[in-house]
Amino acid sequence: MLAINNLFSGLPEQLPNELFEPILQRNGIEIERIISKGHQTPAGQWYDQDWDEWVLLLRGQATLVFQNEAEPIHLQPGDYLLIPAHCRHRVEWTDPAGKTIWLAIHWR
Repeated sequence: MLAINNLFSGLPEQLPNELFEPILQRNGIEIERIISKGHQTPAGQWYDQDWDEWVLLLRGQATLVFQNEAEPIHLQPGDYLLIPAHCRHRVEWTDPAGKTIWLAIHWR
């Protein structure tokens, strides 16, 4: 039986930490929902992944910083980008007034 789910349902009321929820994992591909609310990558920490990641901002706002880019990238709903493997980056800011919802696709 096919099951219908919704990316905007089941959002937690309290969000003490950024939440990473796997939606699908199959054949080296992982799709996840990420929920943020005023969260950011800890100071001095960078993501440096061994895989490519494609992210789509569905709701809210966020700012990403890339180690080799002079300017931060501000994302609004509908914005997406490809983060190549080993492209060091961090989440500098997410909207503290409401939940920011991301869809991320990782593949190895």
